[in-house]
Order: sequence, then C-alpha cells, then structure tokens
Amino acid sequence: MNVLNVGQNHYVRGGSDKYFFDLGTMLRERNHDVHVFAAAHSQNLPTADSSFFPPPVDFEKPRVNDLIRFVYNRGAAKNLAAMLATKKFDVAHLHIYYGQLSSSILNSLKRGGVPVVQTLHEYRVVCPTSHLVANGEPCERCDGHKFYRAIVQRCNRGSVARSALSAIETYVAHANGAVSGVDHFIAVSEFLRQKVISLGVPANKVTTIHNFVDARRFTPTSDRGSYILYYGRLELIKGLMTLLKAARTLPEVAFVIAGEGAARGAMESYIGQHSLTNVKLVGFQSGAALHSLIRGSICTVTPSEWYETFGLTLVESFALGRPVICSDMGGMPEIVTDGYDGYVVPPGNPELLAQRIARLYGNPDLAIEMGRAGRSTAEARFSPDAHIERVESVYTKVAR
Repeated sequence: MNVLNVGQNHYVRGGSDKYFFDLGTMLRERNHDVHVFAAAHSQNLPTADSSFFPPPVDFEKPRVNDLIRFVYNRGAAKNLAAMLATKKFDVAHLHIYYGQLSSSILNSLKRGGVPVVQTLHEYRVVCPTSHLVANGEPCERCDGHKFYRAIVQRCNRGSVARSALSAIETYVAHANGAVSGVDHFIAVSEFLRQKVISLGVPANKVTTIHNFVDARRFTPTSDRGSYILYYGRLELIKGLMTLLKAARTLPEVAFVIAGEGAARGAMESYIGQHSLTNVKLVGFQSGAALHSLIRGSICTVTPSEWYETFGLTLVESFALGRPVICSDMGGMPEIVTDGYDGYVVPPGNPELLAQRIARLYGNPDLAIEMGRAGRSTAEARFSPDAHIERVESVYTKVAR
C-alpha cells in the first residue's frame, strides 16, 4: 500500500515519535511505500517529503498567529492538500497530529478521499489536555463533550487562558472530524479502548493493538541486580511520592530514579527532609546507559497513579530480563501478570509496594526467575511481527 505516516514531529521527542519512526521502518520492510507529513523543525531528520512540511507553531513564546494555528492551521491543510495532489495514498496513519498540524488536516484528507487510521497514544480525542487528569487525579468530567469543564478545573498547567485554548481547540477538532472523520482508531491497550468508548467514541471504530518491542535488539541479563529502578518522567501522577514513602520504610534497599520532570524539586525536598540516603536521582538516561541501568537492577517499578495508556517501559524491562512492579492503573495490568513476571499493586499504597519490593530484594532467585518470564512475555506477546500484521489488517479494513 501507499501509506502516509502523519505526526507533528519528524524527530524523536517522545514515545509516540519513536513509534512513528518504527512503524515507518516496519512498513517499508514489508514493501509498503511510506511517505511522511509533519511540521518543519530544525531538529527534523532528513526526508524527501520535507518540502511539504508547514512552519512550526511556537509554543515557547507564542504570538497571536501561533495561537490561531494551534486551533486551526490553514497552512498545514494547504500543504497537505498540495502533497495529496502529487500522489495517491491508500491510507493515512495519524499519530499525535494536533498542536503543530491541528485538525485542519482532516479536511484535506477528506477532500482527497484518503481513508484515515489513527493510533491513540493518549486520550486527546476525549480530553482537552490528553491525560484525563485534573489537579493530580484521574478525571472524566468532560464526558459528553463538556470540554468547557477543563477551563473550570484549570487543567492546562493551572492556567485559565491555557485551559480555555485547549477546550476551544478540542471543540474545533470535533467539529472538523476528530472522531467522525477518522475511519478507524487503534488503541494501544484494551483499557484505553474501553475508556474512549465510554466517553463517546463508537465501539466499532476502535481496535486494540498493543505496542511492541523488538526483543532481538535487547540483550537480557540473568545476573543478580543490586537496586530498585524507576525510569521515566518525574511527575507526581507517576506515583513517585508513593515510591519514596516505600523507600523510607526500606533503608537497606537502594533505589535509583532516572528521569527529569516537574516533580524533581518536590522529590529532592522529601529525600532531604527524611534523609533518604538509599535513594539516588541520576537524571535523564537513554540508550546504552539506560539499558545498563535496567540490567543492573533487581526489578523496575512503575507506581503510576493515572491511567497509563500502555507502559512501554514495562515491556522494555521484560526484554532486558527484569521483572516489573506496577500499579493497577490503565493498561499496565495487561502487560504484567501478577506473581509470574512481576507484581501488580494498588495505586497509592506505599505499604504494599514496599512489601513487593522487599520480596524481590530478599529473594534474588525469584527476581531472576520472574525476569526470565518477562523476557518470554516480551517475545511471545509484544513482538513487532504480530504488531505490524494487525496494523495491516486495519489498513485493509478501511482501504477503499
């Protein structure tokens, strides 16, 4: 097929961008012709399609024109229409396109007669701020297209103005076909699928296809680890204060926390206040350095207190031969089988979290056995071949 892969970035800024590139690679390996559409940016990777990319929207120092393009980007619609005039596509696969491109591109795709598939990496189709979180807690107040409630809750960084802009953008997006204009959605977990259906997306338009990891690119270890590892964004909704409370009750256990984010200051204050000498913040890690950190751990911990859409870090840990302790939130329980390749604990429960950590810390053979089971899980349930075959089946379903 001729596939148009659409996202707001043509460089890796987050997990959805990585998937954008991985999907393109897998499709080309299976002899599909893949083109890309994104916003122009100085960090973009080279592509012959870049001549069609519209100018970026400036979110750091936005001017009036940036705010307008955030809601409806006429330039993106015009440039995409010009691209569609040069080539016929069997399907357009959208990722996170709002922000830089906006829902204006849906009109161009409709006029061009291109079937549209979208992977839901988060909850933007039903939530103005993407995360179903308000004031640090899970929130579904916008159910029934009541997006104005995001303004009341100040959901976007505590700002009325930012929240109003997000609500307006969401109303405009729905008017332009954010749901009606997409032929089929791919949810990265069954939890995400059920959640968007409960908030108004037609059930027959959503298929669950879990994210994947190519375990062949990860060298697992069966060595005994020496610390408990968290890696990811440092945000309070990630359950990091719960993790620190658990660490406080386990002074004999070493904890390593890798990442950066808004919660770092609060975490440093708590660590200092309670003299947690067993907790070490090592900042953002990636690539070989991150893999080395994971291999050196007893297990990794993801104690999130929000609706995680999937949890790719969990599958990566499995691929490296390490078990996972996660909270019973969002799509994560679909990955971890409690007592087999890790543990699933109630969110916000430092006592039970500490018990599970202590069990693996005190039983290194059990941790190694669970890590081996995790590697088997990654290979059997989250392989790239199974993933891309399911994506292709969705393409076949919508192609005209």
